Amino acid sequence: MLPTLEGYTAAVLGELEKTAVATLASELFNVHETIEGRSDLRAVVTDTSMTPASRSAVVRDLLNGKVSATALDLVSYATQHSPAQDVPGALSDLAHFVRLIAESADDGVHALSFLEARRRVSGFVDRVLSQLSTDAFAAIEDDLFRWARTIDANPTLRRTLVDRDAEVESRLGLTRALLEGKVSATSLLIASYVVVGGRPRDIVGTLDYIVDYTAKARNWRVARVWSARELDDASRTALTNSLASLTGSSVELQVSQDASLLGGVLIQVGDLHVDASTKGRLGELRDSVAAGRTTDLFHNRND
Repeated sequence: MLPTLEGYTAAVLGELEKTAVATLASELFNVHETIEGRSDLRAVVTDTSMTPASRSAVVRDLLNGKVSATALDLVSYATQHSPAQDVPGALSDLAHFVRLIAESADDGVHALSFLEARRRVSGFVDRVLSQLSTDAFAAIEDDLFRWARTIDANPTLRRTLVDRDAEVESRLGLTRALLEGKVSATSLLIASYVVVGGRPRDIVGTLDYIVDYTAKARNWRVARVWSARELDDASRTALTNSLASLTGSSVELQVSQDASLLGGVLIQVGDLHVDASTKGRLGELRDSVAAGRTTDLFHNRND
């Protein structure tokens, strides 16, 4: 099972009552069997020409109203984070994993490499952050960063938490005892899963990794938009939906007016920059004229 999907699933299952997990497993098996039994659906989820976010959006649209919101979230995440050709297998792994949790006392957490364990924790964080506004992200980053520095600065605490021979429950209990009431409930949840899903000897490294990961997630959740004119509600909704499909996550708009753009919008989401402004188009035209490419421009316009 993909480490990120394992971590995401662990976070989802932590939200459910034990009795609901068995029902969820049945839903996931039904989804997998349906996709395996229909060539048109299988073609969609294994289409390598589609972006992961687009595949996920299509699957979410096809299954919306046909399965529970929880099953929909899991299938959508598996579809987006698995290589296209591996999606059917990932859905099978997901269904079996959830059934294992439903039918046994096994928590499903097994030893992984340092990098894979970090990815497992990042999948858990994906689920946790998806429930929050980006306003909460900075505080989580600060809580986890300070906890990592506390462990680093205290040799006795560090020895206890990195002891791979110590029981997980013992290390988890110590983490909760030291952090409860001092950090947010969300930060405590993530710090606890670093103990459960990460490698003991990499606890500080995993915390620092998640601090950086959360900062990047915040950057990709906020779309900074500069518009020549005020955007009405319909335009904001359409833009939000388009960017969510493009990035594969919910997006929060921060809109500013800039009359110098003349028309259209300028968008920045993380490292993605989209210049759909009149000023930008005029700049492209000016550059093309300066480079002597006016003929090509007019030919393209008439195609």
